Amino acid sequence: MVLLPNKTTNFYQTTLSMTEHSSSRYAEAGVDIDRGNEFVNRIKSIVAKTHGRGVLSDIGGFSGLYAIGNLGLEDPVLIASTDGVGTKLTVAKLCGRHDTIGIDLVAMCVNDVVVSGARPLFFLDYFASSSLDLEQATAVVKGIAEGCKIAGCALIGGETAEMPGLYQAGDYDIAGFVVGIAARDKIIDGSDVRVGNKIIGLTSSGLHSNGYSLARKVCFEELNLVVDQQIKELGCTVGEELLKPTRIYVEPVLKTLRTTKINGLIHITGGGFVDNIPRVLPAGCKAIIDPKAWPIPPIFTFLEKNGNISRAEMFRTFNMGIGMMALVSDNAVEDALQQLQAFGETPYVIGEIQANGDSDHRFVEIKGVIE
Repeated sequence: MVLLPNKTTNFYQTTLSMTEHSSSRYAEAGVDIDRGNEFVNRIKSIVAKTHGRGVLSDIGGFSGLYAIGNLGLEDPVLIASTDGVGTKLTVAKLCGRHDTIGIDLVAMCVNDVVVSGARPLFFLDYFASSSLDLEQATAVVKGIAEGCKIAGCALIGGETAEMPGLYQAGDYDIAGFVVGIAARDKIIDGSDVRVGNKIIGLTSSGLHSNGYSLARKVCFEELNLVVDQQIKELGCTVGEELLKPTRIYVEPVLKTLRTTKINGLIHITGGGFVDNIPRVLPAGCKAIIDPKAWPIPPIFTFLEKNGNISRAEMFRTFNMGIGMMALVSDNAVEDALQQLQAFGETPYVIGEIQANGDSDHRFVEIKGVIE
């Protein structure tokens, strides 16, 4: 509540007194309004660094305002996505490190809109805990702001909720929401995917933000590892490996789209290759993947071996080193590879689209694994 002193001084003083009394009782119940206000003040300068000319409001209001303006798009379409980071939060808590989990949150959302060919415009976050820890929450928002800067979008608001009794002490959850924009005739929805298209894979940084329930079970329950334990195969500690931020593919994808036709884009998240690739396949098509076409990062081999996980399940649970896929016509492959490399990617041609003879079925074959 913001109180503005005016002619009714007595009313102002009475209201302030009532507010202080109510806040005290509310704080006893586990919700501290003053701490929430302090949090907003702490993060204002952090959030402001993500703002461009489209942002019309500061945080702390009832809503965030964003002017689309003249982007030179004919028949523009807004494209939205919401997501979280799952139990990767548990790893952040174990490590006592919360400054990168916000990057994961932004990545999970913006990567989902860029697959439609959309440029992210603005982002909103939701942070819920049993009791607001100012240092922890500020670190999370710093990560969100960093992710927004990488993705080129503005953080224009959010919600901070204290819910004692619903969350355990020290626990928190986060969710994000992004809105992007694309010209209607430039939207990528898989309708241009054809038999013979090649699949280009863009490398991941590791697990990204999916499969953590299984990864944690293997590492912490079955192997009894601790987060600061050095693992030779990984070249780092368990915690460092599991907290590697999810890659954000917005800029390399959008820059490549300026000159190269991409028929379909796939964000490899929960469900791995098996459940995500069919989302963009036309009826009667299948994707053939060659798992020897790219180097699979050590974390996946480590989990497969030590967790006694079948290779087929690995490809349905994890990204296996490929975080994004681009489907292009055969005659556009070399141009796409050159463009992606120029924008910092390490792309690999990992497969192709073939006819499957069944007009209603879409599926994935992974050579030597799922056939």
